[in-house]
Amino acid sequence: MATDQAPWGRVDETGTVFVREESGERAVGQYPDGTAEEALAYFERKFTELAGQVTLLEQRAKRGAPASDIAKAVTALTASLKEPNAVGNIAALRTRVEALGGTVTELTEKQSEESKAAVAEALAQREALVVEAETLAAQDPAKAQWKQVTATIDEIFSRWQKHQAEGPRLPKNEANELWKRFRAARATIDGHRKAFFAELDSAHKDARAAKQALVEKAEALVGKGANGIPEYRTLLDRWKAAGRAGKKFDDALWAAFKEAGDALYAAKGELDARDNEEFAGNLEAKEALLAEAQPILTETDRTKAKEALNGILRRWDKIGKVPRDKVKTIEDGLRRIETAVRKLDDEHWQRNNPERQERESGFLGQLNEAIAKLEAELAAAKASGDKRKIKDAEEALEARKAWLGALGK
Repeated sequence: MATDQAPWGRVDETGTVFVREESGERAVGQYPDGTAEEALAYFERKFTELAGQVTLLEQRAKRGAPASDIAKAVTALTASLKEPNAVGNIAALRTRVEALGGTVTELTEKQSEESKAAVAEALAQREALVVEAETLAAQDPAKAQWKQVTATIDEIFSRWQKHQAEGPRLPKNEANELWKRFRAARATIDGHRKAFFAELDSAHKDARAAKQALVEKAEALVGKGANGIPEYRTLLDRWKAAGRAGKKFDDALWAAFKEAGDALYAAKGELDARDNEEFAGNLEAKEALLAEAQPILTETDRTKAKEALNGILRRWDKIGKVPRDKVKTIEDGLRRIETAVRKLDDEHWQRNNPERQERESGFLGQLNEAIAKLEAELAAAKASGDKRKIKDAEEALEARKAWLGALGK
């Protein structure tokens, strides 16, 4: 290499390296233990390192690195390029760094706008969380599902904390105002929840006392056996109206109350079993009596039907009780026979009702007159041979006779 002909520097006979700039040559150092080529190459590498730093900074600026970071790097590079111990086109590097100064201004403005937009969006998001909490706090406490409400406000608060940690820093005044609103909404919810559960606890205590008293009354009925069941049912109605005493107490109290009821119904079951055994013969007798009474269902003479039914009823009452679980079935069989006899009576009354007979008599007279008149008209029409009149008279006469038949005359 012709060291005195290198484009940006040279090495003299003493090993001193010079860089060429617009203002002239400037000594940048020595490389005593090497050749001139090695000395020049060493300081050219120094230039390459500086050029690499400038290129890297340009790339960071293009990627939108924070303007403050770019500004600090520009200041440091400007100082480094004032009289660098390097050989190369230092003026070009200075120009590129100066250009980065303008880029910093643009970046600052751009990032400032972006920062404002990000803050505005973050404020809107933070306020949306506040509104969610305030809406939750505004609900009617009496209708709130507190397990769900508590889970919801906790979830909203978790989103608040995440947004606060990951989002942009908000202006202090706005951030404080939003936090005050959010905190107030949470405090309202906490207050409503505490009041609700305090009231619920009071109601549970009242219900617990009422149910404990009902348990004691139910247990006192056990000695009455089946006779205590009507009063136990009254206690059961009061139990249902007493409200909740809390699951822990409700289960234990109900077990005691039910145990007393089970004892009463067990006594009734034993009584029913004895009755069923005692009344089994009565059931067989009444079933036989029902079978005997079946012909009444097809009897058309109401007098005979009534006499037969009265005989059945007298014998029925003498037989006595049947097992409790068969009462409805056996009584329904008797009701069907009574209904059939009553129907015969009703039909007899309808046929012999004086008012109806009088109405039918008047209508029957008019109907017979109309039939006689139509028969005369038909005879005249046949005599004249008028087919149309014959047809009309026959149709009218047929209709009147149908009415007469419907009356059973």
